[in-house]
Amino acid sequence: MPPRADALVPPFGPLAGVRVVDTGRFVAGPWAATHLGEFGAEVIHVEGPPFERPYADPTRGLPPLLPVDAPPEASTSESWVQYGRNKLSLGLDVRTKPGRTLFLKLLARSDIWIEASRPGTFERFGLGDGIVLRTNPRLTVVHVSGYGQTGDPERIGRPSYDLIAQAYSGYLALQGEASPAPPQRAGTALNDTVTGLAAAGAALMGYVCASRTGRGQVVDVAQYEVFFTLLENLALDYFARGVVRGRHGTGHPRLHPYDLYPAKDGWIVVAAPTVDAWLRLRELIGLPPGPWDEMSWRTSHRAEIDARIRPYFAVRTLAELEEAGRASDLAFARASTIDELAADPHYAARGMFLSWEDPVAGRVRGAGIAPKFRSSPGRVWRGAPWLGQDNDAILGRLLGVRSARRRRLEAAKVIGADPPASSPPTRAPARRPRKGGP
Repeated sequence: MPPRADALVPPFGPLAGVRVVDTGRFVAGPWAATHLGEFGAEVIHVEGPPFERPYADPTRGLPPLLPVDAPPEASTSESWVQYGRNKLSLGLDVRTKPGRTLFLKLLARSDIWIEASRPGTFERFGLGDGIVLRTNPRLTVVHVSGYGQTGDPERIGRPSYDLIAQAYSGYLALQGEASPAPPQRAGTALNDTVTGLAAAGAALMGYVCASRTGRGQVVDVAQYEVFFTLLENLALDYFARGVVRGRHGTGHPRLHPYDLYPAKDGWIVVAAPTVDAWLRLRELIGLPPGPWDEMSWRTSHRAEIDARIRPYFAVRTLAELEEAGRASDLAFARASTIDELAADPHYAARGMFLSWEDPVAGRVRGAGIAPKFRSSPGRVWRGAPWLGQDNDAILGRLLGVRSARRRRLEAAKVIGADPPASSPPTRAPARRPRKGGP
C-alpha cells in the first residue's frame, strides 16, 4: 500500500503504510509487533502507568542493563533494546476516560491492534472487542494470552509465562534425557518468541482479509496452542497407536544417526536421515555394509551403531569434521556458541549482526533481521524508545491534540513519559521523515 500521509516512520519494507498498535508486555505480544516493525510497519507501543520505574512493561527492567555500569536511572534492559527497536512509544493511561477516548481515536487510524494480557482485561477498561470494532470495523484485533480467550473457565484466567506454555503444550515433556532425568526447558524464551511470530502471521492474515472484505476480526492466539501444533505427529501417534512419546536426549526418536557426538574440541551434530546420507556417512567412517543399513536397525541398536560412529569423530577437530562433511556432502555442524557465530563469515555475509543507535544504551550490536526480502528488505531505523518518547508526535501530529491539552493531560497523569537521566525530554514533534531514511 502507498505510504500514509500521516506516517510517523520512514517508508521501507513490505509493510510500509501498515499501522500497528501494540499494548503487549513481556515478550510474546511485543515480539509480534517488533517483527512487523522490522519490515516497515509503523508500530506504536502504548504503555500505561506507572510512568516511572518499575514500569508496567517489565521487559524494560529485565537484567542485564545497558549501558554497562550505568546507574539504573540512565540505563535500559538488553531485552528491551532488542525487542523494542523500530517502535514508537506512547505513555497513556487507558483506564481513564480521556485515555480511552485517545486510545480509540488511535485505533480508528490503525490497521492492527496486538494486545497481550489476561482475558477480560480490556473489557474491564471499557475497550472490549465490540466497542473497538465499532470504532474501526476494518481493524484486526490480536489477543495473545497463555490459554486463549475461551475454554475451561478454570484455565483461561490463570497466569502464564514462557516456561508454563512449554509445559502445558507437551513440549517440555519431550526435552532432555530419558526418565528419571527431569525435562529440560529450552535455553531461551522459545515459546514466547515463536508465539510472537505466530501472532505476527495471524495479524497479517487478518489484515489481508480486512483489505479484501472491508471487515476486521478478532484473532485468539494461545501460547500453549502454538507449541502444541508444532509437535509434529505427536497427537496422531497417540490416537492411532497409543504412543506416549518420551524423551530421547539429543537423539531423534525415529531417525539415527541424528544426534550430537563429541569431537576433539567440542560437539558436532551429525544428521543422516536419508538412505543416501547414511551410505555417504558409512563410507566416510570406513564402515562396511551390514544390518545397520536399515534405519529400523539403527534406531533399535543405537548404542551399537554409536560405538562404531564415535571413534571417527572423537579424534578429529570440529574444523576437520566440518570440512569432511562439506567434501562428502554430509550435514555436519558444530554446536555453535555466540562467540563463534560472531566470527562466522556466513553470518556476516547475510547481515545477521547489525549495529544501531539506541536512545539510552547508545551504539549497540545485536541480532539482524530475517527473513530477507530482495526488493523491500527490513531494517532497523531506530532504537528502542524510552517510555513516552513519541507522545508529542503521536498525540500532536497524528491525533491532532493541541499542545495545551497535552500539557493538561500530562498534569492529570493521563499521559506520561520517563526520559533517561542522560537524555532531556523531547517536546517538539519529530520532523516529517524523508523517504528512505529516518
